Amino acid sequence: MENNEAIGIFDSGIGGTSIWSAIHELLPNEKTIYLADSKNAPYGQKTKEEIIALSMKNTEFLLNMNCKLIVVACNTATTNAIQELRAKYDVPFIGIEPAIKPAVLHSKTQIIGVLATQGTLSSTLFNKTTEKYQDTKIIEQVGNGLVQLIESGQINSPEMTQLLNSYLKPMIEANIDYLVLGCSHYPYLIPQIKAILPNHIQIIDSGEAVAKQTQKLLSETIGFNSSTKSETVFYTNTDSSVLKQILGNKYKVQEKEF
Repeated sequence: MENNEAIGIFDSGIGGTSIWSAIHELLPNEKTIYLADSKNAPYGQKTKEEIIALSMKNTEFLLNMNCKLIVVACNTATTNAIQELRAKYDVPFIGIEPAIKPAVLHSKTQIIGVLATQGTLSSTLFNKTTEKYQDTKIIEQVGNGLVQLIESGQINSPEMTQLLNSYLKPMIEANIDYLVLGCSHYPYLIPQIKAILPNHIQIIDSGEAVAKQTQKLLSETIGFNSSTKSETVFYTNTDSSVLKQILGNKYKVQEKEF
C-alpha cells in the first residue's frame, strides 16, 4: 500500500522528539511533521479538560496538513485525551503510555518505579493499567520541575541533578529493579539517571514500542510513503533555540503560532 502523506506527531513540547527519533530511525523514508506545543508545557499540571482542548487543537493543526496518522507523543495527552480524539476525528491515532507491562514481566524483585507527570499518574487510564498488576509493587513518583528544566535547555544543570536525586533515591532504597520513564521528555535525562541508579536497575521508555506500532499500522491499513522525498518539519510556538539544540541543528524548525 502507498500513502505519501506525512505522519503527524505532537507533544506538549520538545520531549516527544524522543518518540519522533525512534519512528524516524525505524521508518526513515516516511515524511514527518512534528508539533511542539511548548507554549503550554507542561501538560502534566493541567486539568483533563485543558489537556483535551490542547490535544484537539494540535490534532486539527496536523489534520490541516493532511497527516495520514497522528502519534500522540505525550503520556499525559494519551492518558487523558486519546479516547476523546479517537471519537471525534476520522484518523488513526497511536498513543504513548508508561511501559509498565515489560517492567512487571521482567522484574525479579517485583518492585518497579514509575517516574511520570501528575497528569499521567492521576489519569483513569494509568490507574486501570496498574490495577492489572496487583502482585508487583509500583512506586509512583511525580517528576515536578523536570519538563520545565528540559524545555528551558537546562538538562545538565545542578537543579536537574538535585531533582533527580530526590526522586530516584527513595526508589533505589525500595529495591526497584526497573525504572519506567512515563514522560516522553525523560529519555533526554537517561545519562543523568544512569549516573544515579545502580547498574542492575534497568530503564524502560516507550519509544521503540511506539515506532513498531506505527510501522504495523502503516503496513496493515494506511500505507507507506513511496516517493523519494522524506521531509521532516518541526513546528514550535515558542523560541526554537532549545528544539534546534536537541535536534543538533540538522532539521527544518519553524516558529509558528497555533
